[in-house]
Amino acid sequence: MPDKRPPRDLAAWLSLIASQEIPVLRQTVRRLDEARQSIDRVGGRQITDIVLQDPLLAVRVLAYIQSVGSRRLRGDITNIAGAVMMLGIEPFFRAFDQPQTLEGRLGPQPGALLGVLQVVLRTQRAARYAHDWAFARHDMNVEEVALAALLHDTAEILIWCTAPELAIEMRRRQQADRSLRSGTVQQAVLGFPLAELQLALCHAWRLPELLVTMMDDGNAQLPRVRNVKLAVDLARHTADGWTDPAIMDDLSAVQDLLHISRETLLDRLQVPPELLPRFLHDDRGPGRAGL
Repeated sequence: MPDKRPPRDLAAWLSLIASQEIPVLRQTVRRLDEARQSIDRVGGRQITDIVLQDPLLAVRVLAYIQSVGSRRLRGDITNIAGAVMMLGIEPFFRAFDQPQTLEGRLGPQPGALLGVLQVVLRTQRAARYAHDWAFARHDMNVEEVALAALLHDTAEILIWCTAPELAIEMRRRQQADRSLRSGTVQQAVLGFPLAELQLALCHAWRLPELLVTMMDDGNAQLPRVRNVKLAVDLARHTADGWTDPAIMDDLSAVQDLLHISRETLLDRLQVPPELLPRFLHDDRGPGRAGL
């Protein structure tokens, strides 16, 4: 933002972000360059694995797919493997040649760069949780669920890229008062909750309705959406360790989703052994920890 003044409302934010190139991780660019050098031997699975480590490239791929091909085919592409297959290896590399990097954009602002990389790590963790739980639930398409979790907080990442001073202010307020809900802080600083910007961007990019539905917490009564939401929540609450008091509620909700015991869940999450006693004791009533 050259004039340093933030947009006035959701529509202005949407216009600003949608008009800018979405950067990708520097590590992603390196991995793509390495794959390009072996283009005769690289396969779709390798490209997919690279994309799925970067929520920003993942959303760029999905948005790009919506601008090419037939409407019927676009609607069927709800995972990255399908998008890569539809494009083909060489066209994929041509479409995403020399992208701007996140580190390049925020390099002069190391505090903002650190903040946004922490959010990216959180989205990667959410995707892993969602994938594991979807697999445990015998979901018909585990990759869709994991992708929805990976992309769930794309709007937050793009706020860091576009207005890092506001992102830093939101983080400062929450760190100063852990009882504040994210949506409340976002409303106070931006004028709207990021969930609204997220859905607006998804529609602007014309992402498949299936993925948009899974990223909308308002649909949490649906098992797949609840899978995504709980993965995002737990990843957020454990971003700074396992001390957030909300984690206990997260664990109980995941137990209900998967119908497993607390011990089994903690093992799946690879919770550090020294923390197990804290989570095995649930003081809200008998039977919760061993559900």
